[in-house]
Amino acid sequence: MFRAPYWRSDLEPSLGSGRARPAKLGVVLGAGAARGWAHIGALRELDALGVRPEVIVGSSIGSLVGGCYAAGKIDILEAFARSLTRRRMFGLLDLSFSGGGLIGGERLRAKLEAELGAMRIEDLPIRFAGVATEIGGGHEIWLRRGPLAEAIRASYALPGVFEPVKVEGRWLFDGALVNPVPVSVARALGAERVIAFNISSEIVGRGTAIQDPFGRAGPPPVVEEPANDSVRVITRWWRGGAPRAPAEAEAPAPGLMTVMVNAFDILQDRIMRSRLAGDPPDALVQLKVGKIGMFEFHRADELIALGREAVRRAADEIAQHIELPRIVSAGA
Repeated sequence: MFRAPYWRSDLEPSLGSGRARPAKLGVVLGAGAARGWAHIGALRELDALGVRPEVIVGSSIGSLVGGCYAAGKIDILEAFARSLTRRRMFGLLDLSFSGGGLIGGERLRAKLEAELGAMRIEDLPIRFAGVATEIGGGHEIWLRRGPLAEAIRASYALPGVFEPVKVEGRWLFDGALVNPVPVSVARALGAERVIAFNISSEIVGRGTAIQDPFGRAGPPPVVEEPANDSVRVITRWWRGGAPRAPAEAEAPAPGLMTVMVNAFDILQDRIMRSRLAGDPPDALVQLKVGKIGMFEFHRADELIALGREAVRRAADEIAQHIELPRIVSAGA
């Protein structure tokens, strides 16, 4: 049975010339805090390949980058990201000890509103939505109308770090808790083909269940422990204990921020895998950001370059779902 080429929608009526119009394209930008600067490079490279999304959806930092792109402010955001140093970043953070987060976010709010002004989501030239999580009910909130700056702030309000944002009577925080790579939202907004960008830290990994993490099962043999340190390590392993270096060489216990960041990484990764398994995009581009930390916002140059490179590597896969001559020729 004959099927239309992959870039056409079988459900769409033909145009006056007899050609079916290209399927409506949606781009989804995943969560990942500072690593999300890679989305800027990815969008730049898509532009270079001639890709122009009609729908753009983001979660957390993906909402910031996607919202600025939809508003035509990506140049300003990129310049801001590249200008950040450790010192300037700390200058933008106003510590709060009375609210729901360590950072009040007023300085960042003022910066956002200065650039985006009174822009409203429903007035943007590209359909846009940011994803947030409601405190209490845990509902997934799709922010598809109202002030753009407010929606972005609600979507990136990382629990425990930024104070939650009140939008139309609901207290909202980071969308990564419910939908880190919101493909389902893009499809609901009318996207017929979806390119999703996932930020992989390459630290969490897939994870597995370790049933006996501390050594051999069963009662250990009775062995007298030698005095020699190197032999003592082997003996402890044989007895069922994990090998340990001498006490003075042991790594210290992880600090509060390390624990929080790693816990959020693991949580986000597990949710992301589950959601994408149920609603996969047409093309999934992995933005591998190495070991760049969640709060290393000063490394924008590296991250933007990594985003561009990821799209170059994925050009052939993207071309399988979208009819764009520049992409096809690039893969030839």
